[in-house]
Amino acid sequence: MESIKGNLSYSALGLVGESGEVADKVKKILRDNINGEDLEAHKAEIAKELSDVLWYVAAVADDLDLSLSVIAQSNLDKLASRAERGVISGSGDNR
Repeated sequence: MESIKGNLSYSALGLVGESGEVADKVKKILRDNINGEDLEAHKAEIAKELSDVLWYVAAVADDLDLSLSVIAQSNLDKLASRAERGVISGSGDNR
């Protein structure tokens, strides 16, 4: 895939599309109750889609001049804070 630098809409829509492909493959595993050797083939296909998801995550971050390492650390800090305060489960961004 080739990046279209600065085209946030393209990157964001690509991320949504690829994430949907991951979800669809997982849905089919659940629907068809796939396990064992058959699951390995599906896992390989999901891995391919996840690589596309990662590419688009990086593209969105790049389009916004954001650092993936800073984003990752921020998420780890947020989850650690929630765990310390006993609000790791539940919903809402500002727990």
